[in-house]
Amino acid sequence: MWGCVRPSDLKPWLAALVLTGAAAFAATAGADPRPQRVVSINLCTDQLALMLADPGQLISVSKLAQDPSSSSMADLARAYPTNGSGAEEVYLLKPDLVLGGTFTSPATVSMLENLGIRVELFAPARSLADVPKRLKQMGKALGQEDKAATMIATFETDLATLSAAPEHRPRAALYYVNSYSVGDHTLAGDILRAGGFDNVAAEAGLRQGGTLALEQLILLDPDVIIEGRDYPGQARAEEVLHHPALHALSGTRVAGTVTDRDWICGTPLVLSAVRNIRDLRLSLEAAQ
Repeated sequence: MWGCVRPSDLKPWLAALVLTGAAAFAATAGADPRPQRVVSINLCTDQLALMLADPGQLISVSKLAQDPSSSSMADLARAYPTNGSGAEEVYLLKPDLVLGGTFTSPATVSMLENLGIRVELFAPARSLADVPKRLKQMGKALGQEDKAATMIATFETDLATLSAAPEHRPRAALYYVNSYSVGDHTLAGDILRAGGFDNVAAEAGLRQGGTLALEQLILLDPDVIIEGRDYPGQARAEEVLHHPALHALSGTRVAGTVTDRDWICGTPLVLSAVRNIRDLRLSLEAAQ
């Protein structure tokens, strides 16, 4: 249902690159202090770097960057060589900067740093407010502060336009394989709230991520259940998503699926998820 990022979603960010790229290049002609051989080994840093790096500055992205089920920028990432995120492989690329996540293998980070390679680590985004922070951090790491500032301004304007403060907030549950759900103190929970829903997982005491038993979900009786996507080969874990009890709830609508790529990384493209959630809420209102 929500598996594609529309070309229009990318236009503001591509426009920002065009507007600031030429000026930034002219300002730094000659001795450029920016890193020139950047390697990303994390899905989320892949996408931030793809947005902000100058042509030729980013030389490799992680393999996940080209996976359309995980990456919002898979098409663009296919123009780049990929890496398996291992220290030895990355070292052979002769990078002057490696971009990773705070959950990147400590052994990998330590080995690269011991070899004299600068490593910049990015924490996962826990809220929509973290998106500008990650853009700012990436802009500083790449020496692309002007591009980052332009994107931050565009993101904040677009988010303010999309964010809803409806008179009535329907109650929703995000429900994944293995009965997993998330509370308000997560990026997904914040997307849900920005789209105009209250999160029933928060009513159940979940602040971050955790198990929400099917029986508990039924008792919470949300207005809508938004399911996580299926994973091939995980039949037992997925059974809960196909349980007849979910579809037998009186007055509850089971709507679409969450596409991981729109929800898991703190980039401006999370606006696609906010827009989809807002449209879902509007469709519920129209049906009443």
